[in-house]
Formats: sequence, structure tokens, C-alpha cells
Amino acid sequence: MGKKLSHFRYRFKAMGSPCEVQGFVSSHPEGEAIVQKIETDVARLEQRYSRYRPDSLLSKINLVAASGGEIEVDEETAGLFNYAATCYQQSDGLFDITSGVLRKAWRFDHGELPDPELISKLLETVGWEKLNWNPPIIKFPLPGMEIDLGGVVKEYAADRAASLCEAAGMRSGLINLGGDIRVVGERPDGSPWIIGIQHPRKSGQLLQNMEVYQGGIATSGDYERCIMVGEERYSHILNPRTGWPVKHLSTVCVVGDFCLIAGSSSTIGMLKEEDGPAWLKNLGLPHIWMDSNGQVGGL
Repeated sequence: MGKKLSHFRYRFKAMGSPCEVQGFVSSHPEGEAIVQKIETDVARLEQRYSRYRPDSLLSKINLVAASGGEIEVDEETAGLFNYAATCYQQSDGLFDITSGVLRKAWRFDHGELPDPELISKLLETVGWEKLNWNPPIIKFPLPGMEIDLGGVVKEYAADRAASLCEAAGMRSGLINLGGDIRVVGERPDGSPWIIGIQHPRKSGQLLQNMEVYQGGIATSGDYERCIMVGEERYSHILNPRTGWPVKHLSTVCVVGDFCLIAGSSSTIGMLKEEDGPAWLKNLGLPHIWMDSNGQVGGL
């Protein structure tokens, strides 16, 4: 008979989000040691890639981008850029880490629509194809560009946290970094972890429960940050071609081997709009979506 495992749950805040680590370990000190490693690594990634920190590596890259220069990046950053480049290709240019500059027009705390002329001007500096990425050198021929890794870093952090758990010998746990979730093995009794998916139109209610034994799960939706103008909802998920929020789908949730894959896939599903359901079906990963008319589908 195996040794009885102890359950632990630890909450902290990072990357502007409530975070939680829970799992089953042989002792509480073991759990505390794992949590300390995770919290340290998440803080390290936030320090490196936060656009809100003027001393971050990302801010240093964006200073170069603003003036139209070039900069050499380390292996970890190059890996994130390579992944972003793959997502750009697989999404036909819709998943674009240069589109964050559009938030200069969209202020979701104001409740007002931006000036279309400002959006048009900002779009001139949007487009991964407008920069030169020749690892480890990233070059910005066009001044005024900007990189935003908000669509990949939190998911990458969740996957790294799972690796830290596994390296420490934890075989059953769950990491939740602001809704980006990574499951480390099934529960000790062999049952799955039950992840509730928020209903995009009914606050506090669930759209569905997802059973996850291993891997990552992530959700993108038009309800997390949005503005209402009359009866019209404007989501924070912006189409990099038009500069305006996506329509059609209200929420997309994807389960993948890694949280990074689940997160980018759910975002691309939203960005694909009317073509999202077919793209997700073709992807072949477990998923659920709801459109703006309340129709629900998935795999």
C-alpha cells in the first residue's frame, strides 16, 4: 500500500492575476519547497517580459523597436519568438505579437470607441512580417513597432511550473496562473481534475466542466475585458489586420499537451471569427466554443 499523500493549496498574485498551485505530496515541507520554486520562476518571467516594467527585458527590446534598431536576445526569449512566429504562420497572420501597440487606441477602462484615424496610423506599425527575425537577432526596420508577449508568457510560465513540479517528484497537481491552467498528472485516485469553464454571458455560472488528466487548458473570451457601447460589445481581442475587436465567438476553451499550445489555439480560434469552429475542429484538440448567438459546439 502506497504512502498517504498530503494535499496542499497555495494562492499568490503574479502577472496581474490571482494564481494558485495545489497538489498532492508526501509532506507539507515538500509542497512548500515546490511552491517557492514556482513563485520564484513566475516572478522571474514577469520581471523579464512585463510590458509594465520599464526595467524589463521586453521594455529594453521595445526601446530598440521604437527607434528602429536591432538587438540580440537570449535563448529563452528566442524560443518565445520562434513560437510566436509559428503561431503567426499557422494563423495566417492573425496571431501577431506586434499588435499590442493597438492598445494605445483601445482603452477598455474608458468605455469609449477610439478614433479610427489613430487605429489606421497604428496599423502601419503592426505586422510580424515587417520586422526581421534571424535568431538570435531581431531587427526593426520600421521605427515605432512594439512587441507584446502577453499572449504567450503566462502560458509558458504554467508549463515551466509543471516541469518544476515533476522535477521535484510531484505526480499529481494543478497550476492556475490567472486562468491559464496546467495539470500535472491525474488525481491520486486516478480521477481527472475537473475544470469549470466560465459562461461568457452569465456571471458566476459555468458553460461546461472539462475533465483533464494531464496537460494544459486555456480559455479566450470576449467577456474578460470589454466595453459596451449601446448594445454592442467590443472585446479586448483585436484583429491585427483591422485594428478592431473580433466578433462571432464569445468564448473558446482548448485542452492541449501544453498550456502554451492550449492558450495560443484558443486565441487563434477567437481571431478566426466565423472560421474559428472549423479551424478548431481541424486542429483536433479537445475544445468547446460558444458564439455570440449562444450556440455551443466543440470536440
